[in-house]
Amino acid sequence: MARFSSPLFLLVVSVLAVAVAGAGSTFDVSNPIRLASDRLRDLESHVLNVVGNTRHALSFARFTNRYGKKYDTVEEMKLRFGIFKENLKLIKSTNKKGLNYTLAVNHFADWTWEEFNRHRLGAAQNCSATLKGNHKLTDVVLPETKDWRQDGIVSPVKDQGHCGSCWTFSTTGALEAAYKQAFGKDISLSEQQLVDCAGAFNNFGCHGGLPSQAFEYIKYNGGLETEEAYPYTGQNGICKFSSENVGIQVVDSVNITLGAEDELKQAVGLVRPVSVAFEVVSPFRFYKEGVFTSDTCGNTPMVS
Repeated sequence: MARFSSPLFLLVVSVLAVAVAGAGSTFDVSNPIRLASDRLRDLESHVLNVVGNTRHALSFARFTNRYGKKYDTVEEMKLRFGIFKENLKLIKSTNKKGLNYTLAVNHFADWTWEEFNRHRLGAAQNCSATLKGNHKLTDVVLPETKDWRQDGIVSPVKDQGHCGSCWTFSTTGALEAAYKQAFGKDISLSEQQLVDCAGAFNNFGCHGGLPSQAFEYIKYNGGLETEEAYPYTGQNGICKFSSENVGIQVVDSVNITLGAEDELKQAVGLVRPVSVAFEVVSPFRFYKEGVFTSDTCGNTPMVS
């Protein structure tokens, strides 16, 4: 179940060059590439010795290396391997269905759904403001498709880390797009200010919140600072807002009615990217690309 809000106001491609020695030269024993390869083999051997040389063991060994996983005990490694196998089964079975999206192993692959829910989603939030939204439909003909990335106003993806602050990133993403659309300039806005300072508007920092309530906070607070001025720490902190560092202000915001896909389509097609809060289901934690869909959909204003 999705709830939506839109602010009224308002790759980097990294290329790694590796020099290859000319013909006839040899690798030095201190060559960092060789050392890294040796460490990988040692790690793979250790993991295989613990969990056994099974069908998924090598995949797990490479997963632990890629994401820098460290387990304190043999029992912990075996536990995480079991979870990894179950998640790998979910990923492969989903991808075989030929859906409009695909899943892939990521750094959550050794977590249970319960762990992900507890550490990343926080408590469910009441989004009753969208029971009756204030977006006004018009008769304007909508484009067949609309990708705001092609207009260059969608800001880069950020990582919330170990904090249930997704609501703040949804808020800043919508505002960053609005700012670029209005002024033609990039801006990065502070999620941490929302984590630390927006509690009076029924938000709970790393334990959850809602973009609609964040917009209201920014409106009545007098603005939101830039990321540079109020950097992200990924944990609850004391409010340190300074009006001198405000990067953007919100005149008003528009709520889209719960379940009103026509309103959402018009807002996205004609206005700009919107801020979305939706019900996260288990497969979404492994989302890779495509248009995610789910048959699981709540029917109340509560979102997690």
